[in-house]
Amino acid sequence: MKAFVAGVVVTILCIVGGVYAYLAGGYAPVATDARPLPLEKRLTGMALHAKLRKEMPRTVPIEATEANYLAGARLYLTHCAVCHGAPGQQKTAIARGEFPVPPELMHGKGVTDDPPGETYWKVANGIRLTGMPGFHQSLSDTQMWQISLLVANANKLPESVMQVLAGQAGSPAAAPAPGH
Repeated sequence: MKAFVAGVVVTILCIVGGVYAYLAGGYAPVATDARPLPLEKRLTGMALHAKLRKEMPRTVPIEATEANYLAGARLYLTHCAVCHGAPGQQKTAIARGEFPVPPELMHGKGVTDDPPGETYWKVANGIRLTGMPGFHQSLSDTQMWQISLLVANANKLPESVMQVLAGQAGSPAAAPAPGH
């Protein structure tokens, strides 16, 4: 029995030592254009979805009104479009260089099938190892909800909101966030 336990301990130490040598030796893919580690997407996705199930808000405290969509559009252009794109605009150099590639929230399906609470959690907290920052320290709850409602309903926004998104997408600085 002692030989078995010693064998298990040695095996674990060899695995830990091998992982350490792999990482410390500079073999791990860390550049944004490197292939992901085996199971990297699966494990990080599993952890994210488990956290969302536990913590995302289930109710939306603001209404999906044109005023909230317009405010969300201005905020989106200032804080989100550089990575996630805007209608009719090409990907920015930042978006092309990120890993993982940020989803285009205003093209195609985006996150229109996600509950607004899921998007709100991601906006508020960010997502580690993706480049997605958390905005809970720089935006108010209302502002984060306005962005979340905007992208959750990107496939059915009023024309006035689409005009704001298309007309100012090239210059996000021209659309300051309310109160900033």
